[in-house]
Amino acid sequence: MSKRFTAGAVATAAALALTAAGLGVPASAAPSTSRTFTVVAEDGFAADTAVAAIQAAGGTVVSRSDEVGMFQVTSDRADFAAKATAAPSLIGAAEQKAIGRKPKLDRVEQEHLMTASVAAGSAARRGAKMDPLDDKLWGLEMIRADKARKVEPGDRRVTVGVLDTGVDASNPDIAPNFNWALSRNFAPDRTDVDGPCEVPSCLDAVGTDDGGHGTHVAGTIGAAANGFGLSGVAPNVSLVELKGGQDSGYFFLDPVVSALVYAGRSGIDVVNMSFYVDPWLYNCTANPADSPEAQAEQRAIIKAMKRALVFAHNKGVTLVGALGNNHEDLGAPRTDTSSPDYGADPYPRPIDNNSCWDLPTEGPHVIGVSSVGPSGKKSDFSNYGTEQISVAAPGGWFRDGFGTDTFRTYANEILSSYPKHVLQEEGSVDADGNVVAGFEESVFKQCKPNGECGYYTYLQGTSMASPHAAGVAALIVSRYGKPQGRGGFGLSPDQVEQHLYRTAAEHACPEPRLQQYRNEGRDESFDAYCAGGLNFNGFYGYGIVDAYAAVTTPLKPNARP
Repeated sequence: MSKRFTAGAVATAAALALTAAGLGVPASAAPSTSRTFTVVAEDGFAADTAVAAIQAAGGTVVSRSDEVGMFQVTSDRADFAAKATAAPSLIGAAEQKAIGRKPKLDRVEQEHLMTASVAAGSAARRGAKMDPLDDKLWGLEMIRADKARKVEPGDRRVTVGVLDTGVDASNPDIAPNFNWALSRNFAPDRTDVDGPCEVPSCLDAVGTDDGGHGTHVAGTIGAAANGFGLSGVAPNVSLVELKGGQDSGYFFLDPVVSALVYAGRSGIDVVNMSFYVDPWLYNCTANPADSPEAQAEQRAIIKAMKRALVFAHNKGVTLVGALGNNHEDLGAPRTDTSSPDYGADPYPRPIDNNSCWDLPTEGPHVIGVSSVGPSGKKSDFSNYGTEQISVAAPGGWFRDGFGTDTFRTYANEILSSYPKHVLQEEGSVDADGNVVAGFEESVFKQCKPNGECGYYTYLQGTSMASPHAAGVAALIVSRYGKPQGRGGFGLSPDQVEQHLYRTAAEHACPEPRLQQYRNEGRDESFDAYCAGGLNFNGFYGYGIVDAYAAVTTPLKPNARP
C-alpha cells in the first residue's frame, strides 16, 4: 500500500530503506557533475507519487525514509532543485551541505583555550568523591546525581542515544556501558569538510570519535562508576552511538533524520541532541531576505526535522536538546547576521518568530536545556526565554565567580571523557600520550595497571547542560519504566518529560531581572531579561534538573508539570 505523509503524527507502517551509512552516495565517490539532494514530500502525497515527481524533475532516488517522507536524490541537472520545488507533491530539495555544526574549535565550548590568561585556583571543588576525578564534577553535586545513584544508578536495559560526532568506546569509562549492537554511524566522512578519509569506505568504525564532542557528551550521561576516571549522571545505563555529525563538527540533514528514525525504530529510550542548525541559524518558511531557492530548502529542512522528531517521540523516544549558545531570547530573536555560514556569504536576515525555527531545540517534543555555572547563574552564552526553555542544567561557565579565586578557571567548566587522538591534534597531549606541560589543569590522564588509559578535558556550553538532563531522563526511565512487548522496557516520553519538570529544583529569576555581564567582560548584546515566576521562568524553565528528586518522588501517571 502506498504511504501518504500527514502533517500530524506520521504513520509507521512503511519500511525504512537506507544505506548502511544513512547516505546514498559515499564521500569517496569520484568527482562528477552530479549533485546530491535531500528531497521532502508534501503532506498528503503517496511515496510513489513523490518518487515519480523526483524522476520527472531529472533526479534519481538512491535512498528513502518513508517514515518521514524523505528521499536522497542525485541529479546532474542544474535546474533540478527548481523543478522539484515546483512539483505539487514535493516541498523542496536541499542540496547536501552542512545544516548543523559543532565547530572543532568552538569559541564558547573551548573558551579556556582561546583566553590569554587563566586564573590559578582551578583545584578540585567540594563534592562526594566516588571515582578519582568526580571531585571535579560540581555538576553531579548540583543536580544531586551523587545521591541519586544510591537509589537508582540506572538500568542496563535503558538506552541513551548520543546523536553527535561519535563516541570513543575505547575509553575505560565508556567501554563498560557502550552498546555495540545498537550503535550506528550515519555520517560517512566527507573530504570537503573532514579531510582525507581514515578508511577506504570513508565510514568510520562504530566506537570511534574524530571530533571529541560526542565522547564528552556520552561521559556526562553515562560514564561508568567503576573506581576509574569519572562517572556520569546515570552510570549504569547503556550508551548508543548515533553518529549524525561529521568529524569536522558539521551536521547534514540526511544523517540526522536517519538517526532519529533509527532511534524510534530501535526502541532507544532517550536521545541527546547537543548540536544546532545551520547554514541557517534559523530555518524560516518564507523569509523575504532569502532567495526562493533558499526558502524552499529551509521549508524542506523544517518539515523533515519535525517529522523525524514526531516519529521518534511517537515510538517512545524522550528527546533532549541543547538550547543554544547564542545568548539570545529564542522568543524574540535578533536579526541573524551569521547565515548562511557555509557555502555563501552571510547577510542580514530579520527573523520572524512565528515562521522561523532553531532546530532541533525548537522542534516538537524536544526538552530544551539552558546552561548554568557553578554559582547557579545563567551562563552568559546560554540562550533562554519562556517560549522554548524547559529546564536548566550544569553546562559550565568559565567566567563564573567574579570577585573570587574561581573566576576564569577551568574548574567552572564541565569535565568529561575525550579521545586521546583529538587531544593530540589540539596539542594538549604529546605523541607518547602524555599531557603537555601547561595543560595539567585542563587535561587529565588516568591509567589502569594494565596500561589502559582514559583522557578527560573541560568544555562548556548548552551542549554540556543537555546531557545532564538526558542522564536524569534515563534515571527516570530506569526507576519507573515497565516491561514492554517482546522483552522491551521503557516509559512514555510524555511521562518522562512531566516527571523531569515536576522534580526539577525551582529557581527564581535573579534580581534585578535584567542581567548584565559587564564584570565578566561582555557587552550589551549579552544582556538578558528573565521573565516569569518561581515555578517557570525564562532562565531556568521549571528549574534545575534534580536527579535525586527524580528517583525518589513517586511517578504521577498523566501528571502535568
